[in-house]
Amino acid sequence: MAVDPGAPLRADARRNRDQIIAAARTIFVAQGPQAPMEEIARSAGVGVGTLYRRFPDRETLIREVALDSFTRALTEARACIDEEPTSWDALVRFVRYSRELRLSVHLAMISEQAGAIIRGDPTTERFRRVLLSDLDRMVTGAQEEGQVRPDVGTGDVAMLIVLLTRQLPKRVDGVEGAAERCMALMLDGLRPRPDPSLPGHKLTCDDLFG
Repeated sequence: MAVDPGAPLRADARRNRDQIIAAARTIFVAQGPQAPMEEIARSAGVGVGTLYRRFPDRETLIREVALDSFTRALTEARACIDEEPTSWDALVRFVRYSRELRLSVHLAMISEQAGAIIRGDPTTERFRRVLLSDLDRMVTGAQEEGQVRPDVGTGDVAMLIVLLTRQLPKRVDGVEGAAERCMALMLDGLRPRPDPSLPGHKLTCDDLFG
C-alpha cells in the first residue's frame, strides 16, 4: 500500500524519498522519464519495493521530480534576478549554470509523457508558469538594456535551451569544452546585430506552451 503523500515522514523515509528523487532527476536527464524504475531504485540505493511504497507509479514519480526541479529552478531564477547587476547578467548566469532549468525544460518540452503529466497537475503547472514568467522577465529586461536582440522572444530562448539539453552523440559528448562552446555560441547569437534578419516571428512562451 502506498504511503499517504500528505502524511509526515520519518527521518529514514524522508531520506529514502530524497534519494529516489535525486536519482530520478539524474537518470531522467540522461535517459528520459521512461528509464527503468529498477535502475532508479538501484541508483538511489533502495529496493524496488521501497521506491513503489513512496511512488506507486511512474506518473507520481515524474510529477514529484518535476515539482522538485521547478521549485529549485525558481529559487535559482530569483537569486539570479536579485543578485546580478543587470538582466543580461542574470540571464547568462541562469541559462549557463542552471542544471535545474535544463531538467525542467527537458521534462516540460522534450518528453511528451512528462509534459502531459505536468500540464495535468495544477501545482506543477503553476510553478512552471511562474518559472517561465521569471525567464521572460530576464529576457525582456535584457532587451530593454540593449543586450538582447529585439527580434528574439522568451520562447526562442526556451527552444535553444531544449536543443542544448538533448543528449550529445557519444563521439561528441566526451570532447572537452564542446557543450560550453555551444552555450557560448547560443548566448552570442542572442546579442544585438546591426541588421537582424531572423526568419518568421519571435517565439513567445504561449507559442510553445499555450
